[in-house]
Amino acid sequence: MAERPNVLLVSTDHWPAELTGEAGHPDILTPTLDELARSGVRFRNAYAECPVCIPARRTLMTGVSPRTHGDRDFAETMPMPGLPTMAQTFRDGGYQAYAVGKLHVYPQRNRIGFDDVILDEEGRTQYGIVDDYEAFLGDRGYTGRQFDHGMSNNDYGVRPWHLSEELHATNWAAQQMVRTIKRRDPGRPAFWFLSFRHPHPPIVPLETYLNMYRDSEPRWPSQGSWCREELPYLLQAVRGRSAHMGVRQIQDALRAFYALCTHIDHQLRVVIGTLREEGLLANTVICFTSDHGDMLGRHGMWAKRLFYEGSANIPMILVGAERDRRVGHHRVDDRLVGWQDVMPTLLDLAGIEAPCSVEGLSMVRNRRRELLYGEVGEGDHATRMIRKDRHKLIYYPAGNRRQLFDIEADPQELSDLAERKDCEPILAEFSELLIGELHGGDESWVRDGQLIGRPARTFRPGPNRGLSSQRGHHWPPPPKTDMKQIEWHSEEDA
Repeated sequence: MAERPNVLLVSTDHWPAELTGEAGHPDILTPTLDELARSGVRFRNAYAECPVCIPARRTLMTGVSPRTHGDRDFAETMPMPGLPTMAQTFRDGGYQAYAVGKLHVYPQRNRIGFDDVILDEEGRTQYGIVDDYEAFLGDRGYTGRQFDHGMSNNDYGVRPWHLSEELHATNWAAQQMVRTIKRRDPGRPAFWFLSFRHPHPPIVPLETYLNMYRDSEPRWPSQGSWCREELPYLLQAVRGRSAHMGVRQIQDALRAFYALCTHIDHQLRVVIGTLREEGLLANTVICFTSDHGDMLGRHGMWAKRLFYEGSANIPMILVGAERDRRVGHHRVDDRLVGWQDVMPTLLDLAGIEAPCSVEGLSMVRNRRRELLYGEVGEGDHATRMIRKDRHKLIYYPAGNRRQLFDIEADPQELSDLAERKDCEPILAEFSELLIGELHGGDESWVRDGQLIGRPARTFRPGPNRGLSSQRGHHWPPPPKTDMKQIEWHSEEDA
């Protein structure tokens, strides 16, 4: 067991694949991730099968698709499926397993196979839990004050963090992982899961990091020519959510978002430095990834739940143990991978057989998938994806709208090829593949072997009285409730 590698899995929330220096982004500062990418392999075509927090995390921790684990929307009170988890499988293989940060499972104190979880659930007290980060603030005299900055969990307003640096959630998570590493059982290898809550809003970076981007001129978000056409209902709703954002708000949001990313990058250095000084780094596998990305203004859209590259294409960086030649270094791998592949990959590198329930593929073996199917949302809010070879099909059932993109030639997805005569064979092929993947009621979108979708709708904005999940003061703790916060919706959905 002493020769088995340790495994450090690092996840963030809302981090697009393009936001690293090694991926060629002109503005972002990510020296740690760039060095890790050069020390291992960067998977350029990694995707979230369901680009929204809870379903993605079910996939990560079970190695199965949304079709199998049963959530392709945001089933926040659905328990984890009765499948072997990554943590439990590591423990069954003789590992100790610990998690720090955001799990996003229900019940919130479910350890899903870990020996222990030091939890940061972003203040979700509506389920009756005070998480460990909130307790940490209370112990230091800041009880209930984590949201006193006034920024929302699903909005792109910006201001600097309102408390001292060591109280920021990013610093807290890194320090808790450092202490967890130091408290390990030296007789057994370890699986560590470090899950940062940011750069998910609220966008409240430390002023130090905000100042790093103060004089920068962020690259303006790309806008597809297809955006000038009548958009599907879902895209009308997504664009309507941010229609109020002007030039200054967009630039400020981008700078602050990048600041949150660089802060995480620098705190990850402290964790890696701890592994080095504890004599563990050479025999530790490191994987960095994110549950989904963020549109960050591309095509006039923000946040997730979409299959454009900004939302669905995620970072996937893998560094092997020093003596393991399967990963290599200074490599970019173009194979198509998803979050279901993380579990079998890390188990493979640890010499543990993956449970038979796992659907993902090890990213360090030769077998590669031909296509990846993505699904998020239900009914008129649904969108589906087929990614295969160099092309991507995105489908909106409301209005029966298909979009086709050549990701190799057009990574910014500026030109929709669905109406081009010379692309009709590709469109037909991808549509047939999509039809073959539909399930769970989506079959009603098909008649006589052709996609017919659902009736078109026009989005009409409703009220946003809850300010997109604005949190309040958390002392005394808010009451436990099953009521959903009032969000942005159409009039019919409000």
